Amino acid sequence: MIPLKDDVPSSTVPYVTAGLIGLNVVVFLYQVSVGMGGDARAAEAVVFEFGATPCRLTGACPVPGDFPSPVVTIFTSMFLHGGLLHVGGNMLYLWIFGDNVEDTLGHRRFLALYLLAGVAAALTQIAVHPRSSIPMIGASGAISGVLGAYLLLFPYASVHMLLVFGFFVRIVRWPALVVLGFWIIIQFLSGIVTFSASAWGGREAGGTAWFAHVGGFLAGTVLLFLMRPRRGARL
Repeated sequence: MIPLKDDVPSSTVPYVTAGLIGLNVVVFLYQVSVGMGGDARAAEAVVFEFGATPCRLTGACPVPGDFPSPVVTIFTSMFLHGGLLHVGGNMLYLWIFGDNVEDTLGHRRFLALYLLAGVAAALTQIAVHPRSSIPMIGASGAISGVLGAYLLLFPYASVHMLLVFGFFVRIVRWPALVVLGFWIIIQFLSGIVTFSASAWGGREAGGTAWFAHVGGFLAGTVLLFLMRPRRGARL
């Protein structure tokens, strides 16, 4: 399922949303440039240096002279991605759902929600896997917070979805409550399965940081209540 657009108009220019998308794209292009020429180790070094590694943040695997500070990597990791599909999918979700949340909260509050949700997402994943040495990267946690806020603000907004099952391709319109509700359930169940598999197998689980998505989503719903301005107020 691929979201294409929603039917909620915006009354303001979402320049924070556009700016975040632009920054993510620029950083991704930098990552690609580092890896050009077949030097995969250099690109990997960027991820390990600026990604948020749980054991670095909990002190389980301290690195002498660690740079940048592990706390700083919580923020830098939000702008790194693992590939074109990763960054493309994240930016698509941010573009479709971010403008309306920004329109409701105002530009500064929206930026604060985005960043704080990203922090909450990273802390949630760290709490679940505190000794993991696999760096977390991607804007998914912060965008999950935007999705949580959007779900509360516009539960019955129509979202145009592209469904592809083999040769079957169709565009459907589903309410945001169904689209985002189904999305967060999948994230939670996937997190449970991954956690159980790693616990039984005794190995670190790589791939998607499912609990970061869940933590970011829940943070977005809470932050919406704390940040939503009074009627007529906008920052």
